[in-house]
Amino acid sequence: MDRSDEGARQASGRRARGELESDVLATLWAARGPLTARETQERLPGDLAYTTVMTILSRLHDKGMLMRHREGRGYAYEPARDEASHTAQRMHSLLEGGSDREAVLARFVSELSAQDEHLLQQLLSGHGEPPAESERSPRNR
Repeated sequence: MDRSDEGARQASGRRARGELESDVLATLWAARGPLTARETQERLPGDLAYTTVMTILSRLHDKGMLMRHREGRGYAYEPARDEASHTAQRMHSLLEGGSDREAVLARFVSELSAQDEHLLQQLLSGHGEPPAESERSPRNR
């Protein structure tokens, strides 16, 4: 979040659109396994109401971003995809939404660090392939 967003948040006391969903996803990606709503609430920064956390978890589940498993009278939640897959899908969606793919890709590549550019070259040449889905841990799928 940049400083203008942070200032707006402090002035209004409200989070930026989508920030709470991102915080919940980040919390679940950092966990070693599924979390209940209470466990998620305890790990989130700030003083969020339990019902707010439940609403966000339910919305993320409805969007297909979380899986849930019965635990006692409630549910435990975990991400449907790992963080890298989620981010890659978001990047792909943004690219699809642009009117000039070549310009978007050219700008993206021109703004990469030397290290990221080298990594991208390795990936494109097939010398640095990411792990196949079957090689990832079940937790991160």
